[in-house]
Amino acid sequence: MLPCSTAAAGAIENVLNDLARRLGHETEFLQAAEEILRTVGPVLDRHPEFLRARILERLVEPERVVMFRVPWIDDTGRYRVHRGYRVQFSSAIGPYKGGIRFHPTVTLSVLKFLGFEQIFKNALTTLPMGGGKGGSDFDPKGRSDDEVMRFCQSFMTELFRHIGADRDVPAGDIGVGTREVGYLFGQYRRLTGTFNGVFTGKGLTWGGSRIRPEATGYGVVYFAQNMLERTGRHLAGMRCLISGSGNVAQYTCHRLLDLGAVPVTLSDSGGFIHDQDGIDPEKLAFVMDLKNRLRGRISEYVTRYPRATFTASEGTGSGPGQWQVPADAAFPCATQHEIDRAGARALVAGGVRLVVEGANMPCTLEAAHDLMAQGVLFAPGKAANAGGVATSGLEMSQNAQWTSWTAEEVDRRLREIMRRVHDQAWDAAEAFGVPGNYLAGANIAGFTKVAQAMLEQGLT
Repeated sequence: MLPCSTAAAGAIENVLNDLARRLGHETEFLQAAEEILRTVGPVLDRHPEFLRARILERLVEPERVVMFRVPWIDDTGRYRVHRGYRVQFSSAIGPYKGGIRFHPTVTLSVLKFLGFEQIFKNALTTLPMGGGKGGSDFDPKGRSDDEVMRFCQSFMTELFRHIGADRDVPAGDIGVGTREVGYLFGQYRRLTGTFNGVFTGKGLTWGGSRIRPEATGYGVVYFAQNMLERTGRHLAGMRCLISGSGNVAQYTCHRLLDLGAVPVTLSDSGGFIHDQDGIDPEKLAFVMDLKNRLRGRISEYVTRYPRATFTASEGTGSGPGQWQVPADAAFPCATQHEIDRAGARALVAGGVRLVVEGANMPCTLEAAHDLMAQGVLFAPGKAANAGGVATSGLEMSQNAQWTSWTAEEVDRRLREIMRRVHDQAWDAAEAFGVPGNYLAGANIAGFTKVAQAMLEQGLT
């Protein structure tokens, strides 16, 4: 916890203890709440009105949680039932905004953690967007297009009554790409008889934005650029570890290559590849075709490029793994909690001096603190991966104006937004006596904006 008064520290501990007592099983959400709250004590000291208005107690409770069953029929005619969710966490600065995730690991705790993080991530973009998240424990992997369509239509048949262009604007996330967004939007349009910007991540021919698929990965690299510029360094020549091989990892790799960096690892749930020669544009194109069109496994990389090595996953979901590979920088882009304390120690031992989160909370809180304690430049996901939701906000703007911007225009605006996100985190950290601490700076900047909006709007 950052140094603060007894009153502020006591208020924070009371809220965290109450959450632990009531929601002890929601481990992911509890970590997210603890990470945010333990950094905002100095803000409460400067703004005692936040304590009087019980901002903390109000902020950790979602404004609304919608939970529903999703019945559908598979290709064999078998009836199936899954659980659907939408967590509408905060609309203090704009309509709820956050992705829809289809994955077997989806639980209410995971979605509350993601929705809570989304509040502050969206606030940092400077765009008027609140925080939310949704999804289902349905796994689209291995399902036919028809099965995915039937599931999406059933999911939207319940969700449509809770969303809208000025109310709640979902987007894609893990397991929800352009295909799924298309089916979801199509059912929304069918049910409501309207065509509006209720979803982002749409296809270009029906309201989508250029650069949206690339935006999260590009934004991660732009944020890293901004961090290094503060120290007079550059990405060119840096050997980089990237986890994951999906959308975020692919476009992080793509932009790193554009800037002269040398990516050497990628991964999926089966393990990771290490290419000592570097993953060049030709190799990246192979990976993108493998993962996006063929839906193959990253282990197939070594068949095509035998000088690389593949290491199978130990099945723990965290630990040293690929983080033992010597490098200069790491970009965890897979999923939450993929770097624990052992992983953090391995990164430091391997020479990594920059860690930029592309996924949502891929580092445990202990790992993040260990990295910073060793002098590693660390960027939390709520700041570094804000490029995706920022470009979703730009898509909303284009939809509202019934227009479409060029790729160059969207990329220019994305660069500007990521610069503002970086500078807000940097400036807040300096203003509160923890210069260079992007984790604290991002939390403080996002929290202050949302808390002030809540205060000015009264008891809502």
